[in-house]
Amino acid sequence: MNETSAGARTNGTSGDGGKPQSTTRQVFTLRRDPLPRMSRPPWLARLPHVLTVVAAVSFTAITNNQLSHNYHSANGFVYWLAVLMGVAILLAMFRPMAGWWLATATATAMAVEIHDTVGQGQLWPWIPSAMFAYAVVVLLVALRVPARVTTAAVSTALGLALLGELLWSPELSSSSVGGAGVLFAFTGVLGYALQAVRLARGRLEEQETLTEAERAQRALLEERSRIARELHDVVAHHMSVISIQAQVAPHLVEKPSEELKENLAGIRENAVEALTELRRVLGVLRSEQPGDEANPHHPQPTLADLDGLVENVRGAGLEVTTELAGVRRPLTPGVELTAYRIVQEALSNCLRHAPGSRVEVGIAYGPHELHLCVANTAPTRQAPPSPGAGHGLLGMRERAGMLGGELAAGPRPGGGYEVTAVLPMDSPAGAPEPAGPADRAATRAVPATAPPATAAVPAARKKKD
Repeated sequence: MNETSAGARTNGTSGDGGKPQSTTRQVFTLRRDPLPRMSRPPWLARLPHVLTVVAAVSFTAITNNQLSHNYHSANGFVYWLAVLMGVAILLAMFRPMAGWWLATATATAMAVEIHDTVGQGQLWPWIPSAMFAYAVVVLLVALRVPARVTTAAVSTALGLALLGELLWSPELSSSSVGGAGVLFAFTGVLGYALQAVRLARGRLEEQETLTEAERAQRALLEERSRIARELHDVVAHHMSVISIQAQVAPHLVEKPSEELKENLAGIRENAVEALTELRRVLGVLRSEQPGDEANPHHPQPTLADLDGLVENVRGAGLEVTTELAGVRRPLTPGVELTAYRIVQEALSNCLRHAPGSRVEVGIAYGPHELHLCVANTAPTRQAPPSPGAGHGLLGMRERAGMLGGELAAGPRPGGGYEVTAVLPMDSPAGAPEPAGPADRAATRAVPATAPPATAAVPAARKKKD
């Protein structure tokens, strides 16, 4: 059942515009409100419905027996009264107030029917079985309507019974109003308590879902902040070079024109202003985490530093092999940094989640794309609990997407896990852009379109570093 609408009904609001409804109006509300399933354990989800059906059938038989034998009502109408009391229980499963009204009308008809046949000391106006059947209806009502509505319903039933007792009570009967009042109060309080527990559990689950979404969003923002801090050095370097070249250029030209000087001065001025604004904005990001690796005192890593990273992972106990396909060449700083971080995070995940596994790192230089693949076998021992939030893949996807690349991750068919990435690359100015057979083979070595679980590790000859 929708917990939001259920909460609105519990609070006495309409659920549409949030306007409060009067108790009287809610008592006469016959709308559908199915009995919710049990949330846990899952295999007992339908237990309340099964028990309700059993109660309806049982009380129908017991009530019919008491009316016919104990109260000696020979009228065939009592059979249908017993059936109506069972139907009231079933109806209360789906429309609680409609079931209550039917049960109240049926109990009233029973009291009228047996009025002249009540024996010495027998209960009236409620016979024992009808009283307990009515209590089941009160419980089903209290599970889904506001407490004040349940109180009004029980008070109405007891008021009618007490009025009949005072004005039209059989001479030899015993009053059942007191016992009914205690029983109905108990079932009403029990139903309201169960309803409160159910709604509180629903709100808790909703809050946990929101918390997890907020945690993922926070991790995404933190990763973007870190990327911004790291790329600050790359952008700042190029802006500084532009500024310096624009300042030096007039001295490299013999008798430069005034127009050239003005243009170069404008270029330098714009570069300095852009650099100042960049440092002002990203300086805030740096100040939030001064100890981060993206601090300006730490040089940004590149693929040239990958050997040291692999050695560190080997020292931690993992067997790591690296493969290189294609012609290795310098790439733009953003691609170098992103590729290094993706491999670094993938190896960290292997250390945390796959202890004792064998890891293969593949790097393939294609004509226009850099292909990465980090794959590990199944772990040989149980992974220790990880205190992290589990958002490493989120960060890797964010880095790849920033460059217009793609990243896929998933389990391997034979066990283990695999991370593949394809990063578009632009060689630095002046660097060659080969397109020979080696590069075409490198492109095929780590497929860009392969599914996460089937992407092959580069097929180049393995070498242990």
